[in-house]
Amino acid sequence: MHANVKQAVPFFMVNDIEASIKFYVEGIGFKLTNKWINNGKLEWCWLQLGGAAIMLQEYRPDRVPKIKTGEGVSICFQCEDALAIYQDVLSRGIAASDPFVGNSMWVTVMTDPDGYKLDFESYTEVPEETKFSEWKK
Repeated sequence: MHANVKQAVPFFMVNDIEASIKFYVEGIGFKLTNKWINNGKLEWCWLQLGGAAIMLQEYRPDRVPKIKTGEGVSICFQCEDALAIYQDVLSRGIAASDPFVGNSMWVTVMTDPDGYKLDFESYTEVPEETKFSEWKK
């Protein structure tokens, strides 16, 4: 059977698209590959990192939600080397959790400006619950 669905792309509504782009592009290393500008203002964009992508769109003033944006949302990026992602984002000034092993994967977590949780994960044979800060000693 032919697989019709090719990719799932998270679509994040954000409070400040410029701050979000700075976080994702300068902080994590995504590339801005597509955008929609309306009346001189960036309305929407597509960001790509390897085979993963996300879309961002800023809330219009009359549509900002009353609850905290991003609450309860996690995106898990499957990587070749989550530890390399961790070290790279730290060098770019992004706060990331000390990687740990969970479900046979190194996991490091960061939160974007709107509260969306981003998990970068890669398979490992290191024992469960190992913390990177203790393991690298």
